[in-house]
Amino acid sequence: MKYELNGTEYDVVIEKKNNKNLYIRVKEDLKIHVTCNRFVSKNMIKKVLDENIKSLEKMINHAKLKHEKEDKFFYLGKSYDIIFSDVDKVYIHDNKIITKDIKMLDKWYKEEIIRIFDERYVYVFNHYNENVKSPILKIRNMKTRWGVYNRKNHTITLNSKLIEFDISKIDYVIIHELSHIIHFDHSKEFWNLVSKYSPNYKQIRKEMKY
Repeated sequence: MKYELNGTEYDVVIEKKNNKNLYIRVKEDLKIHVTCNRFVSKNMIKKVLDENIKSLEKMINHAKLKHEKEDKFFYLGKSYDIIFSDVDKVYIHDNKIITKDIKMLDKWYKEEIIRIFDERYVYVFNHYNENVKSPILKIRNMKTRWGVYNRKNHTITLNSKLIEFDISKIDYVIIHELSHIIHFDHSKEFWNLVSKYSPNYKQIRKEMKY
């Protein structure tokens, strides 16, 4: 099934189940995926899509942005083109990262994640005036969270993908998790504490979709 929106034709992938409701989502391939009851006709699906054009436009735009971002190399809030050349180490010049090969780039990137996260953690903690014991810092790739505070082990884990964001956002996540040592929930008191060290946290969360 095809569906035209703003002059562009999109493929509609229909999956029929025993659902009572009809669900619409747009994946990174920009195909519109519809999950519905097996008795729902294509005309009914088109009618629902027509009735939800604004939401559909937002989902398509979000999928496009996500696709564009994944095609770029991000480092500290900026996107770079990767240039392969006969060099002995990684260089950054203007909007280009110059490397010998992917292996060299990956090694450099991992080292930068550790170096920058360690530096920012020390900086933020030294400016954090609350009476808390310094947690152990861990770094790993996470799918759904930018940071996690583990009360049992007294550790803060940062998502390695934070390296794609600028310093203010890395600092915010550290502040957020440090504040969970005092307030383990997301109460008003918690957000008041976060705002003490990150006054523009609402804007940061919006930009990160935190």
